[in-house]
Amino acid sequence: MSSGATTYGILVAVDGSAQSDAAVAWAAHEATMRRIPLTLLHGVAPVVVGWPVGRLYTEMPDWQKDEAKNVVERARKAVAAAAGDCELPEVRTEVVYSAVVPTLIDASKKAWMIVVGSQGMSALGRMVLGSVSSALLHHAHCPVAVIHSDHGVSPDSDAPVLVGIDGSPSGEAAVALAFDEASRRDVDLIALHAWSDVGVFPILGMDWRDRERQGEEVLAERLAGWQEQYPDVGVKRSLVCDKPAHWLLEEAQHAQLVVLGSHGRGGFPGMLLGSVGSTVAHSAKIPVVVVRPTQG
Repeated sequence: MSSGATTYGILVAVDGSAQSDAAVAWAAHEATMRRIPLTLLHGVAPVVVGWPVGRLYTEMPDWQKDEAKNVVERARKAVAAAAGDCELPEVRTEVVYSAVVPTLIDASKKAWMIVVGSQGMSALGRMVLGSVSSALLHHAHCPVAVIHSDHGVSPDSDAPVLVGIDGSPSGEAAVALAFDEASRRDVDLIALHAWSDVGVFPILGMDWRDRERQGEEVLAERLAGWQEQYPDVGVKRSLVCDKPAHWLLEEAQHAQLVVLGSHGRGGFPGMLLGSVGSTVAHSAKIPVVVVRPTQG
């Protein structure tokens, strides 16, 4: 996957929450590693006054301007802390006064990757359980990285990258990004393929050995060219028989990053996120990147 020039480079949605700080820190490392710009974008939802009649403020009130300034400054500090002694990437900031989710989806058209915390803060300071991340996973136009914050505990930097193999177009793009991530991080890659999407149960006349051999062939075919392109990346193949989300979450406990396609074998045209990707993105404790088939 190319990390060529885009308007935003790596775009991070910031809102002043702990989840946002974790997203900024991960994105800063990614931008530094790739030497591409980092954009911190804070969306401010317009204020609607309901009395005496419904009215929408066309300009940002001063109190929201002050809050936005604090959010952006906090995000900048998180970038600096994450970079440490490393040379900082170009850091840009942008504050927009509009509905947050549509703004981020539109901005994703001009980003190489968009990074978001798995949870955020609502306008009233309450936790929003995945509303923004869910919308981006379903509708963004670029890869989406969902970052989980577990009391400041970070994955082991020597742990492998995990990729789900399914043979779909988005799965191919995921394999490309996963190899690149593993190479840049100087770690191994775990390639997991489930040769059945459902629980295993006896079916008359079905030869499970044939299905398993087919799974091995899928893994070999999907990895062959990439292993030649990235000879520095050690690859561990993991072939499982059912419930890919379950096994991906199991393997994720010993990985530092999961890379998935936006939908797999059961996907259909127009389907932007399958059940496996959705389950892993919201349940894994480590960063998860979901890649669209048009990327890479």
